[in-house]
Amino acid sequence: MIEENPPLITEHINDLPPFKVFIIAAIGKNNELGRNNDLLWHLGEDMQFFKETTWGHHVIMGRKSFESIPPKYRPLPNRVNVIISRNEDYMVEECYTCTSLEEAISLARSNGEEEAFITGGGQIYKLALEKGLVDEMYLTHVDASFDDADTFFPAIDESQWTKTHVRRAISGTLNEFPFDIYHYQKKH
Repeated sequence: MIEENPPLITEHINDLPPFKVFIIAAIGKNNELGRNNDLLWHLGEDMQFFKETTWGHHVIMGRKSFESIPPKYRPLPNRVNVIISRNEDYMVEECYTCTSLEEAISLARSNGEEEAFITGGGQIYKLALEKGLVDEMYLTHVDASFDDADTFFPAIDESQWTKTHVRRAISGTLNEFPFDIYHYQKKH
């Protein structure tokens, strides 16, 4: 007697809610992201936008990005933190750890997530874009350049994306530099 194969998970994909993968990042004029595993600026309004946008969702990040978050803020509260590390033994309390970006995205999807956010760093952004895993992006374009940056956001072909302006912020008490936030949607 031949045993019947169990149903593939893809047969139940329609039972899951709609799902999108987002990138959320702040970049300088030359796609700068950071230096020495730290941000290059202080943008209070952008931090608030990040918090409001990712609140209640899965946030997917590389180990170095997670460790760059000040200890009092990690794991990021009211979000499901998913850390990508090549080290299978890497574990952090109250976080999921995955060994690949695909595994992290699959975890979010199987948890019923509708919007998962890739939050860094540079290698993870590059991998997500190269593999075509990203549906939408929120990119904060900081109106400044940084010669000492050592981490960069990958170049994107803007003709492949629909770009919509979300908000503008000026420099002042909350923001070290002016910036604009744009929403990018992948053209199909």
